[in-house]
Amino acid sequence: MIPRTPRTAPSWRSAAAALLTATALLLTAAPASADPEPAGGDLTDRLEAVPGLRIIEEIDTEPGFRYFVLGFQQPADHDDPDGQSFEQRLTLLHRGFDRPTVLHTSGYNVSVGAFRSEPTRILDGNQISTEQRFFEPSRPDPADWDDLDIRQAAADHHRLVEALDGLYAQEWISTGASKGGMTSVYHRRFYPGDVDGTVAYVAPNDVLDHEDHAYRKFFRTVGDDPQCQQDLEALQRAALERRGELVDHYTDLAEQNDWTFDRTIGSADKALEMLVLDTPWAFWQYQPHAEACGEVPSPEASTEDLAAYLDEVAGFGFYTDQGTLPYTPYYFQAATQLGTPSVPTGHLDGLLRYPGLFQARSYLPDDMDVPRFDRWAMPDIDHWVTHRSERMLFVDGEYDPWGAEHFRVRGGKRDTMRFVAPAANHGADITALTDEDRSKATAALRRWGGVGDELATMADRIPELDDAGERRERIERGFR
Repeated sequence: MIPRTPRTAPSWRSAAAALLTATALLLTAAPASADPEPAGGDLTDRLEAVPGLRIIEEIDTEPGFRYFVLGFQQPADHDDPDGQSFEQRLTLLHRGFDRPTVLHTSGYNVSVGAFRSEPTRILDGNQISTEQRFFEPSRPDPADWDDLDIRQAAADHHRLVEALDGLYAQEWISTGASKGGMTSVYHRRFYPGDVDGTVAYVAPNDVLDHEDHAYRKFFRTVGDDPQCQQDLEALQRAALERRGELVDHYTDLAEQNDWTFDRTIGSADKALEMLVLDTPWAFWQYQPHAEACGEVPSPEASTEDLAAYLDEVAGFGFYTDQGTLPYTPYYFQAATQLGTPSVPTGHLDGLLRYPGLFQARSYLPDDMDVPRFDRWAMPDIDHWVTHRSERMLFVDGEYDPWGAEHFRVRGGKRDTMRFVAPAANHGADITALTDEDRSKATAALRRWGGVGDELATMADRIPELDDAGERRERIERGFR
């Protein structure tokens, strides 16, 4: 069992006054006067003094910030700290030592381009973004895949917070979207004292992997017009009825792009079936629904038009070895701990050739040794969130299939809450909430971030840092 060493007691209690002012200040903010140059030594000197931390590169960014790509040495197995190690890649957007710090993760690779997550912008804070273990290049060599689990990944974050807490001494907030949101929750479960609050966006909570009725219900009830889902199902049937033509199309694309299928899903025929099964999921996860429902091709459309639509919504390239292998660490975790959803297939009776194809193991290399599924991991997380979590904010989208099985909260005195953005998809965030919920969520985040009257100014939007960052989280594929 990995030892837990909590940080000092959170100082959010001393900032309770921010609750009274946050709502009024949400939309009337001026930029804070944070100085990116520290007192008492150059920032690079202070970073280089942190044991195990390496500056890979400093990259020019917007005025008022400094931006670094960093490497941090981590044990491959935290139960054997003197054994094999690897360098975890991360980035630092430095705003000022007088500002709170946001620990951000996508749950996948880290982007080396500077950006601000929504909590970082609201708090006008620093941001440390981490790459998750086993996503290249943050992978031990050789890699023992038994070292990839939620507890080991949580320990990575814990060691990082311990290493930098003395440098960034103000409040810490953790955050992430989709798998990144899940990762932030797991970190809090095993090290609840590491940060002062957590904002988890569109984070699935597959408590019992074999029990997927919530997903089937979602597809029966999602949206304002039942015809939309019916049209998607008709599209699926039409695609599988023209399987031969579409497989030929897929094979031609593979030859043109040097795509292969033999390492993961297995063949163009299997990949097409997976793509067709995935299309309604991808539609509801990402499409702008008010307009998109009218754009679903009819079953009588040409095969060319069907192929173009399937490519736009799901993407032929993703279901190839080249598309799926970069996500092997995710699929490994989904197959061993996180669980995977299911989709309705009753309307496709007689058209499917590969029963059980829609699961995480289908994306893993055949020669990979995959342990037995850990059926206790997610119930443990779920129980902790429901009954013991503190200062956690969950934001979900009403039309996002990943929200069908979501984290359950019982707020009360524990200051934990969940909000659902109306008609939002997998890009749901605080700005997409209703006015009342947005005010509550923003007030909570400011409260946890220790942003009192003297610092309670929301930073001006910086398109170069903010627009790209918000979109980046929305295109993470997750289980696709």
